[in-house]
Amino acid sequence: MKKDDIEVSLENGVLTITAETKSETEEKEGDRVIRQERRYGKYWRSLRLGKEIDEKKVKASYKDGILELVLPKAEEVKPKKIAVNVG
Repeated sequence: MKKDDIEVSLENGVLTITAETKSETEEKEGDRVIRQERRYGKYWRSLRLGKEIDEKKVKASYKDGILELVLPKAEEVKPKKIAVNVG
């Protein structure tokens, strides 16, 4: 797939990845077409992530056929350390 064929969206805590693929092949013998194939496909996947994701810092990259998503947690969701005082 090409980068332009992939779309990633995050709305109300739901991450959706959609992709569309198209290919056409044609086999000729002289001027005569012997075989012609067309393939089309649309794929999508939705994942509920909740409200813990910082939507402003989400990043997506695509390289060598691998889609990488970085979904950092929002600051208010990260656990806080509390110091324990003795005495």
